[in-house]
Amino acid sequence: MGSNDNNVFVEGALIKGTKNSEGGHNYPPNRAYVTFLAGDGDYVKGAVGLAKGLRKVKTAYPLVVAVLPDVPENHRAMLINQGCIIREIEFVYPPDSDTQFAREDFGVNYSKLRLWKFVEYSKMIYLDADIQVYGNIDHLFDLPDGSFYAAPDSFCETPCQSCPDKVSWPQELGPKPPLYFNAGMFVFEPSLCTHDRLSEALKVTPRTQFAEQDFLNVFFRDICQPLPPIYNFLIVMWWRHPDLVDHDNVKVLHYCASAESKPWRFTANEIENLDSEDMKMLVKKWWDVYNDESLDSQNDFVHNKPDQLAKHSTAALSEVGVVHYVANPSAA
Repeated sequence: MGSNDNNVFVEGALIKGTKNSEGGHNYPPNRAYVTFLAGDGDYVKGAVGLAKGLRKVKTAYPLVVAVLPDVPENHRAMLINQGCIIREIEFVYPPDSDTQFAREDFGVNYSKLRLWKFVEYSKMIYLDADIQVYGNIDHLFDLPDGSFYAAPDSFCETPCQSCPDKVSWPQELGPKPPLYFNAGMFVFEPSLCTHDRLSEALKVTPRTQFAEQDFLNVFFRDICQPLPPIYNFLIVMWWRHPDLVDHDNVKVLHYCASAESKPWRFTANEIENLDSEDMKMLVKKWWDVYNDESLDSQNDFVHNKPDQLAKHSTAALSEVGVVHYVANPSAA
């Protein structure tokens, strides 16, 4: 048996590559990005911007938008016009409790648990609608199966990995997970079995202020594998931990500091740290993508073009220093 020089290591995990008869790489077609939308508010702008951002970085996979029944038809039409796949899901009610959420809109996020029912896809990458993708991340689909992948949370008001002295974990949830991740971006494998287990676990898991994020951290604590922060970089890092900011390599930027930090409703007048040149630059960067008419859908996604996938997968991993080509040893 000859050596296989198509294998790569991603954060220490071996990803095995194969070649098709034409010399290109084979990648499963049943993969997709997915985001979540509820209500008739302005978050639809975030989802539209995300669709255009994914197109700008030449993703090979579609964007599915999971919508609750209260998302109006005109918003759905906007997303379809941007090449999105619309999937309506049912509302998941949060556990009964007197505990208040950190933000009143957090409760609806339990409905994200319905994503595990999308079993027509073997693997999906979830992205909040207030996220923008500034680098191709298709290579994350090639991470080994059987794990849940997410990046550490970076808020200092929540269990911040960069501020261990400020960690506050709800004692009613048991021991703190070794990694507390932000649930705005994660790589997962849809499964009806997992969906049913999530639903059953929700019935007996206390409600906490960070809603589904705390719940998912508890549920996946044993199989969660960390992603580098560049795959879900929270904008608060720009001013709370500037020494940790790797500006050039950030691929996924999460505009989640506050309601006012969303680029489509940005106001900086009375919000600490938002009235800064860095923040204005990040907001402009989002608007540059959103307003770029050349990124409007022409049904020209590069779906499942193997050579394009291989190019972005290896190049993107190399530039962040996590790809190492290895040759399989020859069989004796």
